[in-house]
Amino acid sequence: MRLYLQTVPGAAEAPRYVQITLEQDLLGGWTLYRESGIQGGRATMKREQFLERDEAVAAFEKARDAQLKRGFRLMFAQGLEGPYGR
Repeated sequence: MRLYLQTVPGAAEAPRYVQITLEQDLLGGWTLYRESGIQGGRATMKREQFLERDEAVAAFEKARDAQLKRGFRLMFAQGLEGPYGR
């Protein structure tokens, strides 16, 4: 699952973005990646690992909801199987 969120750009500044990705690894665990930064500038990447899919999906949804509350808008979504990512 992958989401790309972005802020509305100001007059003289580039928009900020957040990309949240949830992937299953080869051993059956789950990895949540959170990348954020300024479009065309520096970015930071954080990685969190989970053993269970339900825990990983809950963390994914929590990260998504936190960014939506901060004013980010959903620009792209990929791999969501249903309205709640299941």
